[in-house]
Amino acid sequence: MSGQIRVVRPGLLTTVQDAGRPGHQHDGVSVGGALDPVALRVANLLVGNTPGSAGLEATLLGPDVVLEGDVVLALAGGDLGARLDDAPVPPGRAVRAPAGARLHFAGRVRGARQYVAFAGGIDVPEVLGSRATWLRARMGGLEGRALLAGDVLRLGHPTALGERIAQSLEPGEAAPWSADTGALAGYGPSEIRVLRGAHFDALRPASREALLRDDFVVRPDSDRMGYRLAGPVLELEQPLELLSEAVAFGTVQLPPDGAPIVLMADRQTTGGYPRVLEVATVDLPRLAQAAPGDRLAFREISLEQAQALYIARERRLARLPLAIDLHHR
Repeated sequence: MSGQIRVVRPGLLTTVQDAGRPGHQHDGVSVGGALDPVALRVANLLVGNTPGSAGLEATLLGPDVVLEGDVVLALAGGDLGARLDDAPVPPGRAVRAPAGARLHFAGRVRGARQYVAFAGGIDVPEVLGSRATWLRARMGGLEGRALLAGDVLRLGHPTALGERIAQSLEPGEAAPWSADTGALAGYGPSEIRVLRGAHFDALRPASREALLRDDFVVRPDSDRMGYRLAGPVLELEQPLELLSEAVAFGTVQLPPDGAPIVLMADRQTTGGYPRVLEVATVDLPRLAQAAPGDRLAFREISLEQAQALYIARERRLARLPLAIDLHHR
Protein backbone atom coordinates (compact mmCIF):
# COMPACT_ATOMS: atom_id res chain seq x y z
CA MET A 1 0.00 0.00 0.00
CA SER A 2 1.45 3.35 -1.08
CA GLY A 3 0.38 6.33 -3.10
CA GLN A 4 0.73 10.05 -3.37
CA ILE A 5 -1.02 13.23 -2.28
CA ARG A 6 -2.00 16.12 -4.54
CA VAL A 7 -2.28 19.62 -3.10
CA VAL A 8 -5.47 21.48 -4.04
CA ARG A 9 -4.92 24.38 -1.63
CA PRO A 10 -1.74 24.71 0.43
CA GLY A 11 -3.11 26.35 3.58
CA LEU A 12 -1.35 29.22 5.33
CA LEU A 13 2.06 27.54 5.73
CA THR A 14 2.33 23.81 5.13
CA THR A 15 5.77 22.23 4.94
CA VAL A 16 7.34 18.79 4.89
CA GLN A 17 9.10 18.20 8.21
CA ASP A 18 10.85 15.35 9.98
CA ALA A 19 13.13 15.12 13.03
CA GLY A 20 15.59 17.60 11.50
CA ARG A 21 19.27 17.45 10.59
CA PRO A 22 21.40 17.46 13.76
CA GLY A 23 25.16 17.22 13.50
CA HIS A 24 25.72 20.08 11.05
CA GLN A 25 25.55 23.17 13.24
CA HIS A 26 29.35 23.55 13.09
CA ASP A 27 28.83 24.20 9.37
CA GLY A 28 26.11 26.78 10.05
CA VAL A 29 23.23 24.45 9.17
CA SER A 30 20.18 24.72 11.42
CA VAL A 31 18.77 21.53 12.95
CA GLY A 32 15.25 22.52 11.90
CA GLY A 33 12.59 19.83 11.75
CA ALA A 34 9.14 19.83 13.34
CA LEU A 35 8.44 22.71 15.71
CA ASP A 36 6.43 20.24 17.81
CA PRO A 37 8.62 17.12 17.61
CA VAL A 38 6.44 15.13 20.00
CA ALA A 39 3.33 15.58 17.83
CA LEU A 40 5.13 14.43 14.68
CA ARG A 41 6.62 11.51 16.59
CA VAL A 42 3.22 10.37 17.88
CA ALA A 43 1.55 10.72 14.47
CA ASN A 44 4.29 8.63 12.87
CA LEU A 45 4.06 5.89 15.47
CA LEU A 46 0.29 5.66 14.99
CA VAL A 47 0.74 4.67 11.33
CA GLY A 48 3.67 2.32 11.94
CA ASN A 49 6.44 4.69 10.76
CA THR A 50 9.76 5.28 12.44
CA PRO A 51 9.38 8.31 14.77
CA GLY A 52 11.38 10.70 12.60
CA SER A 53 9.68 10.02 9.26
CA ALA A 54 8.67 12.98 7.12
CA GLY A 55 5.10 14.27 7.44
CA LEU A 56 3.23 17.53 6.98
CA GLU A 57 3.34 20.45 9.40
CA ALA A 58 0.24 22.62 8.90
CA THR A 59 0.20 26.08 10.50
CA LEU A 60 -3.02 27.76 11.70
CA LEU A 61 -4.91 27.06 8.46
CA GLY A 62 -4.43 23.55 7.10
CA PRO A 63 -4.16 22.47 3.46
CA ASP A 64 -6.67 20.80 1.17
CA VAL A 65 -5.21 17.63 -0.38
CA VAL A 66 -6.48 14.68 -2.39
CA LEU A 67 -5.17 11.23 -1.48
CA GLU A 68 -4.31 9.40 -4.68
CA GLY A 69 -4.09 5.90 -3.31
CA ASP A 70 -5.34 3.86 -0.36
CA VAL A 71 -3.54 5.62 2.51
CA VAL A 72 -3.32 5.23 6.28
CA LEU A 73 -2.82 8.56 8.04
CA ALA A 74 -2.84 10.00 11.55
CA LEU A 75 -3.01 13.52 12.96
CA ALA A 76 -1.48 14.89 16.14
CA GLY A 77 -0.63 18.23 17.74
CA GLY A 78 -3.02 21.16 17.52
CA ASP A 79 -6.57 20.91 16.20
CA LEU A 80 -7.19 22.66 12.89
CA GLY A 81 -10.54 20.98 12.25
CA ALA A 82 -9.37 18.16 9.97
CA ARG A 83 -12.00 16.40 7.85
CA LEU A 84 -11.81 13.46 5.48
CA ASP A 85 -14.38 14.31 2.84
CA ASP A 86 -17.35 15.28 5.06
CA ALA A 87 -16.37 13.38 8.22
CA PRO A 88 -14.23 14.77 11.07
CA VAL A 89 -10.87 13.04 11.46
CA PRO A 90 -10.35 11.97 15.07
CA PRO A 91 -6.89 13.10 16.24
CA GLY A 92 -4.53 10.57 17.74
CA ARG A 93 -5.93 7.65 15.71
CA ALA A 94 -4.84 5.81 12.59
CA VAL A 95 -7.38 6.31 9.79
CA ARG A 96 -7.53 4.37 6.53
CA ALA A 97 -8.45 6.80 3.78
CA PRO A 98 -9.73 5.38 0.48
CA ALA A 99 -8.22 6.48 -2.82
CA GLY A 100 -9.67 9.79 -3.96
CA ALA A 101 -10.57 10.97 -0.48
CA ARG A 102 -10.06 14.65 0.30
CA LEU A 103 -8.30 15.74 3.49
CA HIS A 104 -9.09 19.34 4.37
CA PHE A 105 -9.28 21.57 7.45
CA ALA A 106 -12.31 23.54 8.59
CA GLY A 107 -10.47 26.00 10.84
CA ARG A 108 -8.39 26.33 13.96
CA VAL A 109 -9.89 24.96 17.17
CA ARG A 110 -6.78 25.05 19.38
CA GLY A 111 -3.03 25.17 19.02
CA ALA A 112 -1.04 26.52 16.10
CA ARG A 113 0.27 23.43 14.31
CA GLN A 114 -1.16 20.08 13.34
CA TYR A 115 0.92 17.23 11.97
CA VAL A 116 -0.18 14.67 9.41
CA ALA A 117 1.75 11.40 9.11
CA PHE A 118 1.17 8.98 6.26
CA ALA A 119 2.12 5.30 6.37
CA GLY A 120 5.44 5.08 4.55
CA GLY A 121 6.27 8.74 5.12
CA ILE A 122 6.62 11.49 2.53
CA ASP A 123 9.26 10.51 0.00
CA VAL A 124 11.16 13.66 -0.94
CA PRO A 125 14.96 13.71 -1.42
CA GLU A 126 17.13 13.79 1.67
CA VAL A 127 19.48 16.74 2.13
CA LEU A 128 22.22 16.18 4.73
CA GLY A 129 20.30 13.17 6.02
CA SER A 130 16.94 14.89 6.45
CA ARG A 131 13.79 15.66 4.45
CA ALA A 132 12.90 18.66 6.63
CA THR A 133 12.12 21.98 4.93
CA TRP A 134 14.45 24.84 5.91
CA LEU A 135 12.66 27.82 4.40
CA ARG A 136 15.34 30.49 4.77
CA ALA A 137 17.97 28.34 3.06
CA ARG A 138 15.50 26.85 0.55
CA MET A 139 16.75 23.43 1.57
CA GLY A 140 14.97 20.09 1.94
CA GLY A 141 11.28 19.28 1.72
CA LEU A 142 9.80 20.07 -1.69
CA GLU A 143 12.26 22.44 -3.37
CA GLY A 144 13.00 24.03 -0.01
CA ARG A 145 9.64 25.82 0.15
CA ALA A 146 6.15 25.65 1.56
CA LEU A 147 3.59 23.65 -0.44
CA LEU A 148 1.77 25.23 -3.36
CA ALA A 149 -1.43 24.30 -5.17
CA GLY A 150 -0.72 21.58 -7.72
CA ASP A 151 2.18 20.02 -5.84
CA VAL A 152 2.31 16.24 -5.75
CA LEU A 153 4.08 14.38 -2.93
CA ARG A 154 4.96 10.72 -3.27
CA LEU A 155 4.61 8.43 -0.27
CA GLY A 156 7.10 5.72 0.66
CA HIS A 157 6.32 2.08 1.28
CA PRO A 158 4.76 1.34 4.70
CA THR A 159 6.61 -0.77 7.22
CA ALA A 160 5.39 -4.27 8.05
CA LEU A 161 3.61 -2.77 11.05
CA GLY A 162 2.07 -0.10 8.82
CA GLU A 163 0.72 -2.82 6.54
CA ARG A 164 -0.79 -4.65 9.50
CA ILE A 165 -2.45 -1.45 10.70
CA ALA A 166 -3.93 -0.92 7.23
CA GLN A 167 -5.20 -4.49 7.05
CA SER A 168 -6.97 -4.08 10.40
CA LEU A 169 -9.07 -1.18 9.07
CA GLU A 170 -11.77 -0.84 6.45
CA PRO A 171 -11.56 2.12 4.02
CA GLY A 172 -12.79 5.20 5.85
CA GLU A 173 -12.46 3.52 9.26
CA ALA A 174 -10.53 4.94 12.24
CA ALA A 175 -8.66 2.69 14.64
CA PRO A 176 -10.56 1.89 17.86
CA TRP A 177 -7.52 2.85 19.95
CA SER A 178 -5.96 6.28 20.27
CA ALA A 179 -3.05 8.21 21.75
CA ASP A 180 -3.62 11.40 23.74
CA THR A 181 -1.06 13.73 22.19
CA GLY A 182 -1.96 16.53 24.55
CA ALA A 183 -1.09 14.45 27.59
CA LEU A 184 2.09 13.06 26.01
CA ALA A 185 3.31 16.47 24.82
CA GLY A 186 2.22 18.41 27.90
CA TYR A 187 -0.13 20.91 26.23
CA GLY A 188 -2.11 23.05 28.58
CA PRO A 189 -1.33 26.18 30.57
CA SER A 190 0.47 29.09 28.96
CA GLU A 191 3.23 28.82 31.56
CA ILE A 192 6.55 27.88 29.99
CA ARG A 193 9.10 26.35 32.34
CA VAL A 194 12.59 27.79 31.99
CA LEU A 195 16.10 27.78 33.40
CA ARG A 196 18.22 30.90 33.86
CA GLY A 197 20.40 31.63 30.86
CA ALA A 198 24.07 32.55 30.83
CA HIS A 199 23.31 36.29 31.00
CA PHE A 200 20.26 36.34 33.28
CA ASP A 201 22.21 38.13 36.01
CA ALA A 202 23.18 40.88 33.54
CA LEU A 203 19.57 42.10 33.65
CA ARG A 204 18.55 44.90 35.99
CA PRO A 205 16.79 43.53 39.10
CA ALA A 206 13.41 44.92 38.01
CA SER A 207 13.79 43.25 34.59
CA ARG A 208 14.70 39.91 36.19
CA GLU A 209 11.51 40.09 38.22
CA ALA A 210 9.39 41.13 35.24
CA LEU A 211 10.80 38.35 33.03
CA LEU A 212 9.69 35.67 35.50
CA ARG A 213 6.49 37.38 36.66
CA ASP A 214 4.74 39.20 33.83
CA ASP A 215 2.98 37.87 30.74
CA PHE A 216 4.31 38.21 27.20
CA VAL A 217 2.35 38.08 23.95
CA VAL A 218 3.52 36.25 20.81
CA ARG A 219 3.86 38.89 18.09
CA PRO A 220 2.53 38.45 14.52
CA ASP A 221 6.06 38.70 13.07
CA SER A 222 7.06 35.44 14.77
CA ASP A 223 8.07 32.50 12.59
CA ARG A 224 9.80 29.12 12.61
CA MET A 225 13.10 30.84 13.35
CA GLY A 226 11.97 32.71 16.45
CA TYR A 227 8.99 33.93 18.46
CA ARG A 228 9.14 37.67 19.04
CA LEU A 229 7.44 38.66 22.28
CA ALA A 230 5.65 41.83 23.32
CA GLY A 231 5.55 42.73 27.01
CA PRO A 232 7.59 44.60 29.58
CA VAL A 233 10.74 46.15 28.12
CA LEU A 234 13.74 44.40 29.65
CA GLU A 235 16.95 46.25 30.43
CA LEU A 236 20.53 45.22 31.11
CA GLU A 237 22.56 46.67 33.98
CA GLN A 238 25.01 47.88 31.33
CA PRO A 239 25.61 47.21 27.63
CA LEU A 240 27.21 43.84 26.86
CA GLU A 241 29.63 43.18 24.03
CA LEU A 242 29.50 39.46 23.33
CA LEU A 243 31.11 37.10 20.90
CA SER A 244 28.60 34.93 19.04
CA GLU A 245 28.05 31.67 20.87
CA ALA A 246 26.01 28.54 20.26
CA VAL A 247 22.25 28.80 20.76
CA ALA A 248 19.55 26.14 21.07
CA PHE A 249 15.87 25.56 20.37
CA GLY A 250 14.33 27.42 23.31
CA THR A 251 17.11 29.95 23.95
CA VAL A 252 15.58 33.30 24.94
CA GLN A 253 17.68 36.16 23.57
CA LEU A 254 17.43 39.83 24.46
CA PRO A 255 18.13 42.22 21.55
CA PRO A 256 18.86 45.93 22.16
CA ASP A 257 15.17 46.93 21.94
CA GLY A 258 14.45 44.99 25.16
CA ALA A 259 11.83 42.67 23.58
CA PRO A 260 12.83 39.02 24.03
CA ILE A 261 13.00 36.49 21.20
CA VAL A 262 12.55 32.76 21.79
CA LEU A 263 14.60 30.83 19.24
CA MET A 264 12.71 28.02 17.53
CA ALA A 265 13.56 25.04 15.32
CA ASP A 266 14.91 27.03 12.34
CA ARG A 267 17.09 29.25 14.54
CA GLN A 268 20.54 30.39 13.54
CA THR A 269 23.36 28.25 14.95
CA THR A 270 25.09 31.04 16.88
CA GLY A 271 23.99 34.36 18.31
CA GLY A 272 25.50 37.42 19.94
CA TYR A 273 22.53 38.75 21.92
CA PRO A 274 22.46 38.06 25.67
CA ARG A 275 20.89 34.69 26.49
CA VAL A 276 18.64 35.34 29.46
CA LEU A 277 16.62 32.10 29.65
CA GLU A 278 16.55 28.55 28.26
CA VAL A 279 13.17 26.84 27.80
CA ALA A 280 13.02 23.38 29.36
CA THR A 281 12.98 20.78 26.58
CA VAL A 282 9.80 19.24 27.95
CA ASP A 283 7.90 22.48 27.22
CA LEU A 284 9.06 23.00 23.62
CA PRO A 285 5.88 21.33 22.26
CA ARG A 286 3.74 23.64 24.42
CA LEU A 287 5.68 26.61 23.08
CA ALA A 288 5.33 25.38 19.48
CA GLN A 289 1.53 25.36 19.80
CA ALA A 290 1.38 29.05 20.76
CA ALA A 291 -0.14 31.25 18.04
CA PRO A 292 0.32 34.98 17.45
CA GLY A 293 -1.66 36.84 20.09
CA ASP A 294 -1.34 34.06 22.66
CA ARG A 295 0.03 34.92 26.10
CA LEU A 296 3.05 33.21 27.62
CA ALA A 297 4.52 33.38 31.10
CA PHE A 298 7.97 32.10 32.06
CA ARG A 299 8.29 30.15 35.30
CA GLU A 300 11.68 29.13 36.63
CA ILE A 301 12.51 25.52 37.54
CA SER A 302 15.78 23.84 38.44
CA LEU A 303 17.96 21.79 36.12
CA GLU A 304 17.11 18.70 38.15
CA GLN A 305 13.38 19.35 37.75
CA ALA A 306 13.77 19.90 33.99
CA GLN A 307 15.66 16.63 33.62
CA ALA A 308 13.10 14.71 35.69
CA LEU A 309 10.20 16.11 33.64
CA TYR A 310 11.93 15.19 30.38
CA ILE A 311 12.72 11.65 31.51
CA ALA A 312 9.13 11.13 32.67
CA ARG A 313 7.80 12.24 29.27
CA GLU A 314 10.21 9.99 27.39
CA ARG A 315 9.13 7.04 29.50
CA ARG A 316 5.50 7.70 28.59
CA LEU A 317 6.38 8.01 24.92
CA ALA A 318 8.44 4.81 25.00
CA ARG A 319 5.32 2.84 25.92
CA LEU A 320 3.39 4.00 22.86
CA PRO A 321 5.17 1.94 20.13
CA LEU A 322 5.00 -1.13 22.38
CA ALA A 323 1.24 -0.71 22.79
CA ILE A 324 0.70 -0.16 19.06
CA ASP A 325 2.72 -3.24 18.17
CA LEU A 326 0.77 -5.37 20.67
CA HIS A 327 -2.51 -4.24 19.07
CA HIS A 328 -1.38 -5.64 15.72
CA ARG A 329 0.46 -8.87 16.51
